[in-house]
Amino acid sequence: MVNARLTAIDATAVDQRLLRTTFGCFPSGVTAVCGLAGREPVGMAVSSFASVSLDPPLVSVCVANSSTTWPRLRALGRLGVSVLGEAHDLAARQLSARDGDRFAGMELTSTSGGALFVAGAAATLECELVSEVPAGDHLIALLRIHALDSDASVTPLVFHGSRFRQLASI
Repeated sequence: MVNARLTAIDATAVDQRLLRTTFGCFPSGVTAVCGLAGREPVGMAVSSFASVSLDPPLVSVCVANSSTTWPRLRALGRLGVSVLGEAHDLAARQLSARDGDRFAGMELTSTSGGALFVAGAAATLECELVSEVPAGDHLIALLRIHALDSDASVTPLVFHGSRFRQLASI
């Protein structure tokens, strides 16, 4: 047996570039978390999305503590989570931007409760914030699902190695 070659890290002095590269080895889907604040769309791209529970139906997203968008979203009654498809790479970039109109040219749909969705998504979930758990420089937001839809014909967008990618069939 060969010994694994690992780079030791000190929790007080983590090489963030190495950590980001290591985290980037795990591919994830890309979601948009959006809502309507009055008539104004508010939203952001999130790649740290996970299913949590079937009963009750829960999902989670991780949000940076430094986010200026999350405080606006958390105040809304309903949030829309859109699992973005491979055709949504531009939408994902726009929703990740710090400046400019994040929704320019984007086709959107909404519910009467104010959840906002990116049209053509692989899945959509209307959710409400249940709780937040502090997690280092991020927080974990637990969202309860109230309504959902999916389209298995839409291939999801993937984030891997700090780039958007498409799945390939083998």
